[in-house]
Amino acid sequence: MGPFRRYRDTALVIVLLAVPFFVLRATIRRPDQVNTVDRAILRVTAPVAYIASAFARQVSSLIGEYVYLVDVKADNDKLAYENSRLRAQVRDLAHQGEESERLKQLLGLRDELGEETVSAVVMGKDTTEYFRVAHLVLDNPGPGIATNMAVIARDGAVGIVRRVAGDKVDVTLAVDSGFGVDVVVERTGARGIVRGVGDPAHYAVRVEYVQRVDEVSNGDLLVTSGFGCHFPKGIPVARVTNVTKRDFGVYQQVDAEPTVDFSRLHEVLILTRDTKDCVPGAGAKQSGR
Repeated sequence: MGPFRRYRDTALVIVLLAVPFFVLRATIRRPDQVNTVDRAILRVTAPVAYIASAFARQVSSLIGEYVYLVDVKADNDKLAYENSRLRAQVRDLAHQGEESERLKQLLGLRDELGEETVSAVVMGKDTTEYFRVAHLVLDNPGPGIATNMAVIARDGAVGIVRRVAGDKVDVTLAVDSGFGVDVVVERTGARGIVRGVGDPAHYAVRVEYVQRVDEVSNGDLLVTSGFGCHFPKGIPVARVTNVTKRDFGVYQQVDAEPTVDFSRLHEVLILTRDTKDCVPGAGAKQSGR
């Protein structure tokens, strides 16, 4: 079996080398030189060549599509990254625009007041069972800030300075139960005292000492009367949300919500007017309530 196997392998190698040779020879010959053997070889190998060519085209197409998809995915990843970057820039620009608008309105408010003020940024707010306090950082630290000074924002009264330590200021918010300011109904001139409810669940105030005969309606704006030594006249404080007129007694029950959205409070102004003689509730005492 040894010599036979060796002859068989040799013959197989000769055939495998000869067949491509004769096929190539018949393929590259000019038509006028093709003989009967060449035509037979071409006739036999034509289906194989067609199948091989079709298979090669299919493989080439698959490889091309794969390369194309890889490039498309890379482009999509690049576009997605660029889109995210541009969206972030748009958000930053929108945020800067909002901040610029807030500061512009705050500067306009400072000009309208005609009083000395110091700007500050809200760094945080604390809510406890007893106190609603905001923590501020002064933009321009310096002397002149004292307790009982009024703090306002573009939408109205924020509260009263409670404690000062360097460039840090704690403010008793208008929704704190210890806060009180004399107000008038802008529409009718009816008088009252806005006090914080001190509810830790939400920001709310109530209006005390509104006489039963005074005209007050839902939606009425309450502004500072100017009595007392905290707030100047005309600063918005709250807007009436509910009025209950009793059939007896001197006063009616009035509920309100602050004009300042304390959940979105960012920048404020501190009115640096002299408050050395101010005490909590001075506005209420001077108003005769």
